[in-house]
Amino acid sequence: MTEEVFQLIKGVTEAFGPSGSEEPVREFIKSRVKEYVDEVRTDPLGNLICVRKGQAGGKKVLLDAHMDEIGLIVTHVDDKGFLRFSNIGGVSPYTTVGERVYFANGTTGVVGIEKVEDPKEVRFEKLFIDIGARDKAEAESRVRVGDMAAFLRNAERMGTRIVSKALDDRIGCAVVVETLRRAKSTKHTIYAVFAVQEEVGLRGARVAAFGIEPDVGIAVDVTRTGDTPKGITMDVSLGKGAAIKVKDASLICHPGLRKYLEKIAVERNIPYQLEVLEAGGTDSGAIQITKAGIPAAVVSVPCRYIHTPSEVVDENDVEACINLLVGAVESPLEF
Repeated sequence: MTEEVFQLIKGVTEAFGPSGSEEPVREFIKSRVKEYVDEVRTDPLGNLICVRKGQAGGKKVLLDAHMDEIGLIVTHVDDKGFLRFSNIGGVSPYTTVGERVYFANGTTGVVGIEKVEDPKEVRFEKLFIDIGARDKAEAESRVRVGDMAAFLRNAERMGTRIVSKALDDRIGCAVVVETLRRAKSTKHTIYAVFAVQEEVGLRGARVAAFGIEPDVGIAVDVTRTGDTPKGITMDVSLGKGAAIKVKDASLICHPGLRKYLEKIAVERNIPYQLEVLEAGGTDSGAIQITKAGIPAAVVSVPCRYIHTPSEVVDENDVEACINLLVGAVESPLEF
């Protein structure tokens, strides 16, 4: 992986953007993608829609990656200036204790916990955020009820691995940006959708697909792995290539489109693995049931420790996903 691609990943993962507060990450992506497309717009829900025009007779291809991340939302400020909060998306209280968080205005804090006698008592109502305030008035001068926080973690390299917060699904955003940069000859019109609010119900992709009415939809997201000690039983590992989804809890991928992606991988000598995800969903689950139905598939980046502040991917898998998407849009898309 080149330093340029790593810096793209670093920039997009470190940008602020919990579900419903995606403006900072949207502006970052817009600045990086605008030179590769003919049109950039933001729809009423906040999706960033980037269009590269194709030729007459080409297909309308939706490439989707969601730009929102999991996070926390302030529900109460107590008299001593501590913030009570709830989760945005799939956040575990166990992986939150002791983590540093930050708000859109730059305020930082650390997640603390009340005294508990039993680990089963570790619930969100036992947690609080300490922003260093001495009382309620000082806290409310920095943060208000309804403000959202993201985890404060940088992107770093660990050999061929990359660790960061928000790789779900900023790594997908980076893959789509790089696909637009590298794809040189495609007769298809590409609609690159950087979607909002996936973590709270696939909302952005649903309205974007409804408005675009694509012929084909391909989401790029992360997927779990089965390669850690005593981990889940799953035939996906880091370093073995792009994961072409067969099924998850939100959809069964279109068989013809899935086989088309496998064909491209074989023809271009791109390492890949097949993915069956027993729990969890992706934006393609919403895309495929939009209007009269859209053939949909998913290209997944294998990722460890999903929905924690330190998710891990392999740069070779990222490159495989980019190459697979480039091959898919440069080819006839016949299936």
